[in-house]
Amino acid sequence: MSDALHALSPLDGRYAESTAPLTEFFSEFAFLRDRVRVELNFLPALSKTGLFRLLTDSELAHLESIQTNFSTADAEAILAHERKTRHDVKAIEYFIQEKLQGTTLQDLVPWIHFGLTSEDTNSLGQAIALKESRDKIILPALNNLIAALSEFAILHRSVAMLARTHGQFAVPTTLGKEFAVSVARLKKIRAEIATFRFEAKLTGAVGNFNALQAAAPHIDWVSFSEKFVSSFDLEPNLLTTQILPYDNWVRYLDLIRLTNSVLIDLAQDVWRYISDGYLKQQVVAGEVGSSTMPQKVNPIDFENAEGNLGVANSLFTHYAQKLIISRLQRDLTDSTVRRTFGTALGHCLIAWSSFQRGMKRIVPDVEKLTAELNAHWEVISEGAQTILRAAGQPDAYESLKEQTRGLILTEADYKAWVESIAVSDKVRAQLAVLSPYSYIGLAIELTDRIIDSKK
Repeated sequence: MSDALHALSPLDGRYAESTAPLTEFFSEFAFLRDRVRVELNFLPALSKTGLFRLLTDSELAHLESIQTNFSTADAEAILAHERKTRHDVKAIEYFIQEKLQGTTLQDLVPWIHFGLTSEDTNSLGQAIALKESRDKIILPALNNLIAALSEFAILHRSVAMLARTHGQFAVPTTLGKEFAVSVARLKKIRAEIATFRFEAKLTGAVGNFNALQAAAPHIDWVSFSEKFVSSFDLEPNLLTTQILPYDNWVRYLDLIRLTNSVLIDLAQDVWRYISDGYLKQQVVAGEVGSSTMPQKVNPIDFENAEGNLGVANSLFTHYAQKLIISRLQRDLTDSTVRRTFGTALGHCLIAWSSFQRGMKRIVPDVEKLTAELNAHWEVISEGAQTILRAAGQPDAYESLKEQTRGLILTEADYKAWVESIAVSDKVRAQLAVLSPYSYIGLAIELTDRIIDSKK
């Protein structure tokens, strides 16, 4: 707790519990560990080309143990090298050299980082972090949020309410269906996130395999690169400069940004529904809504979510603007930016968690919704004029416009109008059964359709 109180970033302080899972993938320790993993995996792959001897099972196990037992002390040893080299990947190379000295693998020291450039190691390490965090943290968190929204949508799929278009009263909808719209949007994005393939590179200093080809022209380095990158379940990109073109990573992060934008849209609507009294918030004993106004129950979870979604999206926007641009074959401006991926995703986790917490505390104020429906019978004029048009009345729209535009109709007003117009008994019966409570179209069926969908 003391460390959290003194943390510079709220991600490591106030919100540390929410963001802690991401440290496994985006902390400095994780980045060092994953690059050590790449470099150690490179040695047995290289041995299979015939450049040097094949490794024994015990030697392979030793390389594996360096990865699996990678510790804070190991990370600190690398940082000690970096303070001298001012080069993080060269520091990793020196660390591995030390680990192999005095073992049967010490003859492999000259082959560590052989023919590679730093960005071969870095792109693989960070692609691994993006992929594994997607699978273990991002997708489960998004699944939980979609499930919470789906549960709310199904529970309230038949709760009728006035819709608002242009901020004005419009035809009725249902509360559940409006949440189902967001569920449908999120499900589509989630499907793209789940199947996304992350790219990485192993192509050398300017992307042409120069060093590897010069040292061993008899080896098919293109095939080697494809096989090695694919061994991490990543997509090899063979046409690069010194750095991986980050278009692919930006597409993935843009999917997260799109997810957040959908949630900002919903958070603002929920905030308005609470403000207008459509939704009530659960009162929790001991909580305080205002330091001076004791009656307040504020929508703080949705406000917190909206704020953190905005912070995350500002970073995602910067990635899209920055990472696809590099001066000539490489500059270093991307490196420090890529180290903030965990920050952007951390704000996502805070927001998604806050949103779920808020969802547990809201319920519709059915009495309020019903009273508002009952006060605005003019909203069913759409249905009335459409029934009249289907019956062949050419001035149906114009006549209803004359009766309703800018006016408020009561139930008595509407029923008096139905009795006054010259229509068949069949059409009059169709008009008579219309009401703001029942004029909800296929809202219930549409909600069931998207929530039951496995897509």
